[in-house]
Amino acid sequence: MKIYTKRGDDGTTGLLYGGRVPKSDLRTEAYGTTDEAVAALGVARASLREPALAELVLRLQRELFVAGAELATAADNQAKLTPGVTRVEAGMVGELERLIDDYVERTGMPEEFVVPGETPASAALDLARTIVRRAERRAVELAAAEPRTNPDLVRYLNRLSDLLFVLARHEEGRFRALHGD
Repeated sequence: MKIYTKRGDDGTTGLLYGGRVPKSDLRTEAYGTTDEAVAALGVARASLREPALAELVLRLQRELFVAGAELATAADNQAKLTPGVTRVEAGMVGELERLIDDYVERTGMPEEFVVPGETPASAALDLARTIVRRAERRAVELAAAEPRTNPDLVRYLNRLSDLLFVLARHEEGRFRALHGD
């Protein structure tokens, strides 16, 4: 099996459930950015030493595939999506809020500006956070152009970036606790 199809050589790409759009399309930019965030989270996960946190990051990577699938589906085909599988649902946003609250309670939050990079894992989480923020901006642009865009999708990306900030601080706090800082 060859990995290349040559169909995108004309500058277009296929969408889920059919249709083609330019590779520079808002939709393509949005789901491409979620794909970038999945990869950045993979770097973070590979650096994490806390198994529970690594498992959570893997779960978040899989959830970003849900957001990516929704973004990769033309507005006319959105009804074909399955909540929680290929379409973000409100419960996913609520779960992120629960995780944020839990980790903030356990970790606390800094009172000053944070310069990323205290540990490789926290730096990777912060990088993923900024990529998710870009995905959110692209999703907001898409929602402005296509009013039928699922509002839970934008909310999910917003909460996910907040959670990644909190997880990066958790990782740094864990590092300081282990190294007596």
